[in-house]
Amino acid sequence: MSRLVTREDAYVTEGEGGRLAELYVRHSAEATRLAYMLTGDRQLAEDLVQDAFVRLAGRLVHLRDPGAFDAYLRRTIVNLANSHFRRKRVERSYLDRTAAEPPRVGDAPDTGRRDELWHGLQRLPVRQRTAIVLRIYEDLPEQRVADILGCRPGTVRSLVSRGLAELRIHVRSDGDG
Repeated sequence: MSRLVTREDAYVTEGEGGRLAELYVRHSAEATRLAYMLTGDRQLAEDLVQDAFVRLAGRLVHLRDPGAFDAYLRRTIVNLANSHFRRKRVERSYLDRTAAEPPRVGDAPDTGRRDELWHGLQRLPVRQRTAIVLRIYEDLPEQRVADILGCRPGTVRSLVSRGLAELRIHVRSDGDG
């Protein structure tokens, strides 16, 4: 979802009735990828994306900046993922389970290392993982990540730094044992 927003996105969000489907087609794959990176569960990711579009459907005409639909969508997905974890109160046990599959991106030569990083990422606290996914994987600027998380850019730097340090520890301990 780091691509530029097109004029068509702005047009669709300006209240054109049956155009939500166009936004879904345009943004759902990237939105699902983000939700999957946050949750580690493909079915949950798809559910969160559908919920996000349902929530945004009634609000499209009220968006202050129709061209920023992808930012609203990201924020909604992050909020829904956080609500899911808060509601279930099983953050650590959920993140530690090994059923989640790492995303398959071509035939990477170092699949073992990628899997190791994926499982380490899933062990991080939700807020750190979210900051890392948005800042590094989605390649968003600190200010945008801060806006999505509802914090300051310094907090984003701290979350990413601590998350990466913890990720290094997880990856090393997995590799040693």
